[in-house]
Amino acid sequence: MAKKITRQLVLPIIQEIQNYSHNFLKNDEPRHNFTYPDYIKNNLKHQLRDYQKESLYHLNYTQKDDNVTSRFNQLLFHMATGSGKTDVMAADILYFYQEFGYQNFLFVVNTNAVITKTRENMVNTQSPKYLFSQPLSIDGLNLQVKEVQQFPKNPEPGVIYLRMTTIQTLANELNTPRENGLTYEDLAKQKLIILADEAHHFSAGTKSKKDQENRAWEYTLDRVRQSNPANRQLEFTATIDLNNETIYEKYRDKVIFQYDLKQFQEAGYSKKIARLQANDDDQAKMLNAILLSQYRKRMAHQAGIPDFKPVILFKSNKIDVSKEARNQFLTIIEQLTVDSLSNFINDQSQTTQSSTLRQAYRYYQTVDLGVLVRELQRDFQALNTINVNDTSQKSLLEDTNNFHNLNTLEEPNNPFRAIFAVAKLSEGWDVLNLYDIVRIGEQTITQNQTNSEAQLIGRGARYNPFVFEGATSFTRRFDHATPERQILESLHYHTINDKKYIENLTKSFEAMQLQVEDDQDFELLTTRVKDSFKRSHVYQQGKLYYNEVEDIPENDYNGLEKYGVSIAELPTVNIETATLEESAFRPENSSQQTETRLVKMDDQLVKKAMARNPFFRFQNMKKYMPTLSSLEEFRKAPEWLGNILEIQAIVSAGAVKELPRATQLLVVEKYLAYIQRMLVMNYKRQRGTNRFLGIPIKEVIQDYQKRVPINHKGAGISELISAYDLKKESWFVYDEAIVDGLEKSLIELVRGYIAKLQERYQDVYLIRSDERNSNLKLHAFSGTVSHYAGFLPDFVLYLANESYIYQLYLEPKGNQLLAQDQWKEDLLTSISPENIEIIGENSNTKLYGVRFYVAGDEREVRKSISKFID
Repeated sequence: MAKKITRQLVLPIIQEIQNYSHNFLKNDEPRHNFTYPDYIKNNLKHQLRDYQKESLYHLNYTQKDDNVTSRFNQLLFHMATGSGKTDVMAADILYFYQEFGYQNFLFVVNTNAVITKTRENMVNTQSPKYLFSQPLSIDGLNLQVKEVQQFPKNPEPGVIYLRMTTIQTLANELNTPRENGLTYEDLAKQKLIILADEAHHFSAGTKSKKDQENRAWEYTLDRVRQSNPANRQLEFTATIDLNNETIYEKYRDKVIFQYDLKQFQEAGYSKKIARLQANDDDQAKMLNAILLSQYRKRMAHQAGIPDFKPVILFKSNKIDVSKEARNQFLTIIEQLTVDSLSNFINDQSQTTQSSTLRQAYRYYQTVDLGVLVRELQRDFQALNTINVNDTSQKSLLEDTNNFHNLNTLEEPNNPFRAIFAVAKLSEGWDVLNLYDIVRIGEQTITQNQTNSEAQLIGRGARYNPFVFEGATSFTRRFDHATPERQILESLHYHTINDKKYIENLTKSFEAMQLQVEDDQDFELLTTRVKDSFKRSHVYQQGKLYYNEVEDIPENDYNGLEKYGVSIAELPTVNIETATLEESAFRPENSSQQTETRLVKMDDQLVKKAMARNPFFRFQNMKKYMPTLSSLEEFRKAPEWLGNILEIQAIVSAGAVKELPRATQLLVVEKYLAYIQRMLVMNYKRQRGTNRFLGIPIKEVIQDYQKRVPINHKGAGISELISAYDLKKESWFVYDEAIVDGLEKSLIELVRGYIAKLQERYQDVYLIRSDERNSNLKLHAFSGTVSHYAGFLPDFVLYLANESYIYQLYLEPKGNQLLAQDQWKEDLLTSISPENIEIIGENSNTKLYGVRFYVAGDEREVRKSISKFID
């Protein structure tokens, strides 16, 4: 293995050029006074940035040197990912054409993907990615960049000939001559410029099999360059390993320009990068990314930025996982409802440690979620997502359709918002409006793999030059603006909360000098399972329990309540935004308060609303309502719409007392749309059963970490999360309890009974549930089940003596959540020995659910615990 260099790297040519440029004694020399030429300035679509102009100065210094053939016939530009190497390459082509009369350019790279991308940049004049101005002209002569397979023997004036090929194809062609193919002899007859992109692939630094292949390719390029003394080889890369001693010695006299990632970021040419890590499962992570992406889009629209379309990349480790992820994603979007979205936002806003997600959720708690749901279902419909997985043999950009879709993501007429892929961002994919990268199907990975992920993040951080207040900027402009503006210039990398993985990823960031912020103002709290508990027979042999689920039979879907739609309560529909405009100019409308109006569900309105929604065609409805016999039954039967006589409409203050017929129709349409979502979301679901299964405690009770916000501004005392030292309390299984104020209060309540419980039971333990243990979730099973999501109670009180094992499920609940989470309490109170069966256990094991613990113990958890003492 090649040695790594620990000393400061010295790049003598760069040092030489810098010394020369500052030497006033050289002022009279033409190359000292070299400035950005008009023939380049006037012929590039993008004006070069200052550092790109500096690279041109360095190039000119070498090519105007008296010993250029011996000293400077092979040069390396070491430039950060996203810093515009291809723009520099285009400028270099014009430079060599005008200054030295070169017409033949050989572009070489290791993948077809980059060939395809470069063809769009250099040859396809109709492409939005084309880099030259139109018409291309120098000194009154129109120029043409023409792609060829062979360089002509007699080149035409005004034509720049460009051969683009992979190094593999070039090596095969030169080493196995064929008709109409390139040969070393042909290349020796005319001078040419070799443009070697992603040049780190052509440089061998070890004796590995891959590097032996690189060495063979390196030899091919050497022969081409050396076939004619006038030939020049310009290499471009972002990732060459100059800390590898072999590579450093090879390139120390060839690197003429260096612009690293740290410089690039500090100058504002990239998005800011933030790592967003959480314990969420894939579905929660997807929905978080969707909501964050849509929040960006809305903030852009509020700022008056047109055509702002943030894109999400969902990255998986396996193709099958990626395909399944897309299916899950589309299901999430299809089944999204106002209620489910509201619950998700409320839950996440209390648990997320991300300052940006908290910012987004605070905003979403103030807007019409019905409008948001429709917006998400439109923007992220199946047609606006794409799965573009590649393999090690073929890049995701080598497919023509994929290439077009991915290479035009910034275009307003490109609809794609979500990309699913196994590949990293391939070399050559220059997407600018990528704002979220989400790891799906997470696995702990090695540092070699995190190196690849760091490169992925670096490529995704390219700045998106959107128009703001009539001007386009190619650098960040909101670093000191409000958070709502800053999010428009930030890339978020959504990843796992795994200590070793984070360590590896951090090392990879440091190696690349990639500046990544943690999107959490938090402290990391760690708690460990007590050694004394690990030695206990409860830990070694005990179990915790969850209930099995089952598919719901089709004949059970015999009314709206089976889909989670209540027909016993007055339904409410918010049409505030629909009535706001009509009341905006009324003098009595002096506030933004809302009012309510009742709309009768007369049959004529229902028929018309159903007719306007294609979902409510009988043949389509039968797919989700197998027991339905007719449309009339749906409208009139009491188990369907028959008992819903009125809808309460929330309207803007000052709206007319009697809503116009068109507005009444809107109310009914919105209510039917809600029913549609509930039908789709809750059909073919699984519900809990009364059969409980055990999981060994030692498999699920493990050390864990929790990230806790440091900035507690705006949080109530009960919401603050901290580590509560319980090392001396043998009855608590962890060293510390990482809890909020209400949870701590429950622990204190249990502490008050410990002495008496220990008199009666040999084993007394309070177990704090780890949110990662999703396989321990409970599911509703008693009565009419209308909630199908799982629920993990916060605590289990474990009591055992010679005769019995008792487990009590305990759940603290804030007053603000009591109504929406009532189904969870109903689930808890349905758990008792007479209602359930524990598979594989005898009657000595008994499970009990306890009512919510609320502030002041208004639901008498004390009384429930006391029953196990008396």
